[in-house]
Amino acid sequence: MIYEIFIKNDAWLTILNGFLITVEISAFSLICGTILGTIVCFCRMSKFTVLSILAKIYISIVRGSPVLMLLMLLFYGVFAGSGLSPLFVAVVTFSLHTAAYVAELLRSAIMATDIGQVEAARTLGFSKWQAFRFITLPQIAHIAKPVYQSIIVNLIQWTSVVGYVTITDLTRVINNIASRTMQPMITITGGLLIYLSISYIVYGVFTLTNRSSTK
Repeated sequence: MIYEIFIKNDAWLTILNGFLITVEISAFSLICGTILGTIVCFCRMSKFTVLSILAKIYISIVRGSPVLMLLMLLFYGVFAGSGLSPLFVAVVTFSLHTAAYVAELLRSAIMATDIGQVEAARTLGFSKWQAFRFITLPQIAHIAKPVYQSIIVNLIQWTSVVGYVTITDLTRVINNIASRTMQPMITITGGLLIYLSISYIVYGVFTLTNRSSTK
């Protein structure tokens, strides 16, 4: 049965292609979302009231909106008729969504750092950049790392809705195979195990970085 569902007639190649699309969307969205989230964080903490308010509104709206609704709004509304590929629109959507969470994560991590250590470093002759690089940044990374790990895993799970905008990702491939073979229990369980494997690879990478940093 496993052979019939997952291997026969190059089914494994179809699953692999769907898997690669899921990874591609997740990777690009994570990179762009992290960069955008950093910018939004600094705007949120800016002394300029307008920037701070705009960043706060952006974070509130995006975090409070279902990612599927945001995806459909951009694909069928904002970018409708633009000629942009569904894959590009998906990356834009998940980048915007991820950025809102990253921005709040970074803001919380910055606010949780020990200001006294920075002040002490400044009195010892450290420049602002040196104090940030050697004192503040390591603390931010330590505080933010566990939550950032969850953001990555959640992002991978969020991408499972891209089938609504005609993208043949892993979830859609699994659904198509389940419909074709009439074996939804086994097929969906196999897809679930693939998603679990991706998640635990992420956990494993973070665990290895934690161990290497403590040596």
